[in-house]
Amino acid sequence: MTRLFALYAVASLLPVLLLGLVLARSFRSEANQEGLDEGRAQAALVARTAVEPLLDGHRLGRLTTVEHQALAALAKRLIARGDVLRLRVRDLSGRVVFSGDGSGLNATPDDEAIEASHGEAVAHLTTLNSDANDVGHRGVASVEVYLGLHGGSGSRVLSVLEIYLPYAPIASSISVGVHRLYLELIAGLAILYLVLFAITASVSRGMRREAALNAFLAERDVLTELPNRTLFLRRATRAVQDARRAGESVAIAIVDLDRFKDINDTLGHHNGDRLLTELAGRLAASMHPGDTVARLGGDEFGVIVLGVSDPVPVLERVRAVIDHEIDVCGLPLSVQASLGYVVAPDDGVDVDDLLQRADVAMYVAKANHAGVTRYDPSLDHYDAAGLTLASELRRAIDEDQLVLHYQPQARLADGVIGTLEALVRWQHPSLGLLYPDRFLALAERTDLIDKLTSWVLARALRDVHDLHAIDPTLGVAVNVSARTIGRSTFAGEVLEALNRSGVEGERLTVEVTETALLADPRGAAEVLTALAGAGVSTSLDDFGQGQTSLGYLSALPLDEIKVDKSFVLDMLENPAHSAIVRSIIDLGHNLSLRVVAEGVETEEVLLALAANGADIAQGYLLARPMPIEAVEAWLVQTRANATPAPASR
Repeated sequence: MTRLFALYAVASLLPVLLLGLVLARSFRSEANQEGLDEGRAQAALVARTAVEPLLDGHRLGRLTTVEHQALAALAKRLIARGDVLRLRVRDLSGRVVFSGDGSGLNATPDDEAIEASHGEAVAHLTTLNSDANDVGHRGVASVEVYLGLHGGSGSRVLSVLEIYLPYAPIASSISVGVHRLYLELIAGLAILYLVLFAITASVSRGMRREAALNAFLAERDVLTELPNRTLFLRRATRAVQDARRAGESVAIAIVDLDRFKDINDTLGHHNGDRLLTELAGRLAASMHPGDTVARLGGDEFGVIVLGVSDPVPVLERVRAVIDHEIDVCGLPLSVQASLGYVVAPDDGVDVDDLLQRADVAMYVAKANHAGVTRYDPSLDHYDAAGLTLASELRRAIDEDQLVLHYQPQARLADGVIGTLEALVRWQHPSLGLLYPDRFLALAERTDLIDKLTSWVLARALRDVHDLHAIDPTLGVAVNVSARTIGRSTFAGEVLEALNRSGVEGERLTVEVTETALLADPRGAAEVLTALAGAGVSTSLDDFGQGQTSLGYLSALPLDEIKVDKSFVLDMLENPAHSAIVRSIIDLGHNLSLRVVAEGVETEEVLLALAANGADIAQGYLLARPMPIEAVEAWLVQTRANATPAPASR
């Protein structure tokens, strides 16, 4: 940077010097012009006061003896005093008719004299005897002036005066001003250069500070000033390489704060930032020399632990530091964290692979509430094909590659089909028809689950609207993930979809899982309450598989619960499952909820469910999931047969 500044200083001096030369030349030209103007003025004074009075006012062809003698005396006097170097008089054709020193009498007429005969004074700088017609040694610098002579009171030019005035006195009179201008020019240019130099120095210092700041920000997190992902990756790469050479181990961990979103939503993002800043300071202070803690983004941190055979104690200490109470806005807050880690080179040597595996272990730790979990290949359900499929899913939604199949639900009391459950499929252009187990998990790990849910909801409402002519009361059930039901805007999106489709809210059922309710009970309750206000029913899907609190169950605006098919399929052979089914039916009725039994595949199970008081049946006995075109024909046939016929498997 210093070398560049020096080069710039030298380079900026060159145009300043060039400007000085141009201005100096301009000043010299102005000075010469001023000398010529002064020479014209002196010549005019000599002509009007000394020469013209000696002439008798006639047009000269030749001088009279008296005129010649008078002019000779005048020239001798002026030359002797040094006021004039040479004095000549020419006629209007430019010929010399008088010369004070006898020169030029037979010379060719000068163009300047002819020009002056037309009334225009001509002046230029020269030296004595510099003309081709002159004889003698070249003399001193002079101002040569040609101007017309007038006779009497007339305004006509009768002859031309050629006079050489010494330039030295004129130059002396203007040199003081020129020197002053040169000094002012030098001073001005020096000040200009110093100002430019100061500006350049200031800008250079600013650029150096900016460059240093940019270099810092390129490797540091702006909020916490911890190393960012870029620096973390570089340090991790170096640590793995050094560990391999030394035959040692290095642990790389991903740390994610649990329920940090609740703090942001409750106290605001600025307080969430204060919490992160405090945690970052504590984590940095807890690290041993050589170890690294970095903020990778959001509420996610990365940790590098060098030279330990068992990193768990260190990582548990990190988790304890995070768990320690922090005061934010007067509120004592305690945050917990989930850590997933890998050990290199045992778990790999490529840093990108190691980070991905640590990320997998972290999500397992979060899901199992395990605190600290090491990566194991059995935990990794990610593969390249799955990642490719996830990238194709977004395009599949936009290009309408998805289709809905519908499975009917029949009332056990009279066999009437009241609802169709919408089940999404993907008609992949090269892989064929894909079932939800191939792509739903991928969607739920990204924001695609919201886009997918919106597509399913809009298509299901459109399809049930088209079935209005067959059954105007037929409803449709749509499955909603935990991630989607937790969004505060979801209820508004559902109501907007109902308005667009023209379907009444009473014909829509939203199916949620127990996991969705446990993830954010308060948020889910708010969304479901808003939907209930519009007449939309809520069904608790796969009941019995999760850990729903009975307190939540009684407080939520639910309309039905669905007995998981794992209990229904073998309820006649498994007394325990049969007891569970009966208990769920009784619980549902005691809470004034409808009870739907999934997985009904035989007449015997159907009769047993009816005997135990189940309200609705769903399963292959009634019908397999089918596209909307098949649903129309199936419904028409069902109405004609009065009761649905069992479907073959």
